Amino acid sequence: MIDEKGKQMDQAAVMERVVKILTPWVKDEKALASVSLETNILEDLKVNSARLVDVVIAFEDEFDIEIADEDVDSVNTVGDAVNLITSKLD
Repeated sequence: MIDEKGKQMDQAAVMERVVKILTPWVKDEKALASVSLETNILEDLKVNSARLVDVVIAFEDEFDIEIADEDVDSVNTVGDAVNLITSKLD
């Protein structure tokens, strides 16, 4: 994906946007403050599993990609989300 400056979006930029998208659904603000690629979306951030559909739709809209159901099943951590999105952008 190309950003506003015409450069390829790197992993850090994708992560920043992923965290921004996740923020409204996070129930553990302390975990959000120290989020990393290893942070588990459901267990650490306490995102309600029923809200994951909303999160995935937001990822698709934000990055203009499509995420298959089987891909969603493999996303447990913030890093999983970043890697999946990055792979769809190439």
